[in-house]
Amino acid sequence: MSERPEGDPLSLDNQLCFAVYAASRALTGLYRELLADLGLTYPQYLVMLVLWERGTLPVKELGAALRLDSGTLSPLLRRLEAGGLVARTRGTDDERVVRIALTDRGAALRERATGIPDRVLCATGIPEDGVGELRALLDRITESAGAAAQELHAAR
Repeated sequence: MSERPEGDPLSLDNQLCFAVYAASRALTGLYRELLADLGLTYPQYLVMLVLWERGTLPVKELGAALRLDSGTLSPLLRRLEAGGLVARTRGTDDERVVRIALTDRGAALRERATGIPDRVLCATGIPEDGVGELRALLDRITESAGAAAQELHAAR
């Protein structure tokens, strides 16, 4: 096997996507351990975060907040409902609109989750004053890459 030069654009170590992927897997693994006591998976935790912050929402708004389609979100909501953490109700004025609300048990779980963000931040080794800059950079990557993907899709 030949050695790859440092500037090789196809070297794994030169791939931005791999660095982001590896960081995402490491963080998700950390969350898996932290969330085990709450009985939540990481995607379920994200749903709960939105509901703790915003209260009862239509499924469509919840999906938009999490950037998830209904095919991905529906099984998450079914499991959360089976666990007694959320309740789904149909709209009274439009039965096609399904609203998701926290149950008392789901709302109470928030208290047990309050220390998780600090534990994650501490585990990353990122200074608190660097978090805002990192989030802004990641948001920029998400928006730019998403727009580029849409352009490529539209050009097909």
